[in-house]
Amino acid sequence: MDSSENNISLKKHSIILENRKNLNATGVYDVIGFDNQQITLKTELGEMMIGGNDLKINRFSQENGELDINGEINSIIYSEDRDNRDGFFSKLFR
Repeated sequence: MDSSENNISLKKHSIILENRKNLNATGVYDVIGFDNQQITLKTELGEMMIGGNDLKINRFSQENGELDINGEINSIIYSEDRDNRDGFFSKLFR
């Protein structure tokens, strides 16, 4: 990573979790994969995995970086993979 990449300002990334049933996130680049038990995302702060039951993506705006998920949310885990931003939807629409 060169110094010009370090100077790029990050968009804000936030998560609002209501009653472990509704999750709203900003700063989401892409959806890497999803099923009813796990959703994997690329965010401003790395890869994020959301685990639970009956998970559904209600809204995803790649342009605005906004995502809404409903279901029983049991876990939210981040990894440090910030460089690879190609995900499920970007591969699908190439």
